[in-house]
Amino acid sequence: MSRPRPRRALRPSAAVRVARVAVPVALVGLATSGVVAFAVPGQDATSAVPAATTSAPVEPVVREQPVSRDVVRTPSPTPVATPTPTASPAPAKAAPAKAAPKAKPKKPSADDLAEDAKASTTLWATDALNIRTDPSKKSDVVAEVAAGTKLGATSTVRDGFRLVVFKGEGRWVSAGYVSKKKPDPATTGGVTDAACGKGSSMESGLTPDAVLVHRTLCARFPQVTSFGGTRGGGGFHATGQAVDCMISDSKVGWEMARWVRAHASELGVSEVIYSQKIWTVQRGREGWRSMSDRGSATANHYDHVHVSVYGNRAR
Repeated sequence: MSRPRPRRALRPSAAVRVARVAVPVALVGLATSGVVAFAVPGQDATSAVPAATTSAPVEPVVREQPVSRDVVRTPSPTPVATPTPTASPAPAKAAPAKAAPKAKPKKPSADDLAEDAKASTTLWATDALNIRTDPSKKSDVVAEVAAGTKLGATSTVRDGFRLVVFKGEGRWVSAGYVSKKKPDPATTGGVTDAACGKGSSMESGLTPDAVLVHRTLCARFPQVTSFGGTRGGGGFHATGQAVDCMISDSKVGWEMARWVRAHASELGVSEVIYSQKIWTVQRGREGWRSMSDRGSATANHYDHVHVSVYGNRAR
């Protein structure tokens, strides 16, 4: 029994070349008929290979974008608005209570003065005394009187000030500087007409006001070494209307100059000169005014107080 001869493997024909080639997955396109066209090396791209029989549709290949491994993108959180706390209004502070204004002392009327005059008495100023409009140290000073000045005082005392009648009007003076006893000019510095203990020869040719100045300053300021009166050369000395009070202590000199200025009306004084400064009645509100340099201590009145008078006004 003869064995069947093995069949010879058929060599594929050139027409039907099926080559096992790695086909790049280059998708050319998809047809609705289910045929997929591939590009095979060595053949036309028109060769069609029947697609696998399947009812499932072929999904398109989607290429993903490359993602950098270095940077991780984290979505930014959406900012959430934080509500601002509303401060509760602070309680209103009570305004401090204002002190009631101090009542201004009532100015005495003419009727008040007339009624109070029944109990008035004579008092004397024991020192230079300010005459004020109201019973206060801050009130205006309308005049200044010398020690020994006679005052018609009432019984009214307020805040340390006594009500007096001065030139027909109600005024106030410090109650501690008035006395029922007339002061001694030698101790209080009041105006006096008593003869000077150092002599009166220099009074020859002086006017009454100049004599009064000499005697008063002699009693009030014993530090004065000598006095000068009339002399030639013109001016107030030539007419007997001036007195020079020689003094070496400038402190005493200014004390005397200010005292004479404060008592000018009682002494009949028209001007006072000391330490190159001058004060006159005509320009009294300007106070002490500077003088030009006359060349020497005596000419500039550094060694003496010069007092000029009207003549007979004080008498």
